[in-house]
Amino acid sequence: MTARLILICHASTDAVRRSAFPADEPLDEPGKAGAAALAGLLPSADRCWASPELRTRQTAETLQLQATVQSTLHDCDYGAWKGYSFFDVLAREPDAVSDWLHDPTAAPHGGESLASLMQRVAQWLEAAKVMDNRAILITHASIIRAAIVRAIEAPPQSFWRIDIAPLSVTSLSGANGRWNLTSAGCCSN
Repeated sequence: MTARLILICHASTDAVRRSAFPADEPLDEPGKAGAAALAGLLPSADRCWASPELRTRQTAETLQLQATVQSTLHDCDYGAWKGYSFFDVLAREPDAVSDWLHDPTAAPHGGESLASLMQRVAQWLEAAKVMDNRAILITHASIIRAAIVRAIEAPPQSFWRIDIAPLSVTSLSGANGRWNLTSAGCCSN
């Protein structure tokens, strides 16, 4: 029995365009337009989930998907950095940013470490493997990166080697106790 999981990164927001650590911001107008254009291109699914943040729920709505909120898959908690641009934080706290980028267990912002995020996503994927159907998850770049790292059994440091664009579509298939990356960054059938 094979489970198919389609992960869609939420549409663009002001924070995405500013390279900022996200807060719970809404989609911007180009993001809404992009999601509307993608709406008719998605495959059918037996279930659909969305992360709890406003931007993922708005993306699901614009994609015309009836998504159930999956609170376990909330975005990474960026703590004190939330709302600030990456470059502002880097200028203020260069050593902390360096630690965070190089050590998956570091959380200098007082929020969640990448190791913790990846463990949370891995646990969810393990539970999700019992599915024998196709599901869609509207979520965040961080969640999709963590899912890819888990699926390909890559080291945690590879998290930053994966670029996830707004509205990109990544597909995983799961069977026999493991997940496989079947496509990344494109529309899936």
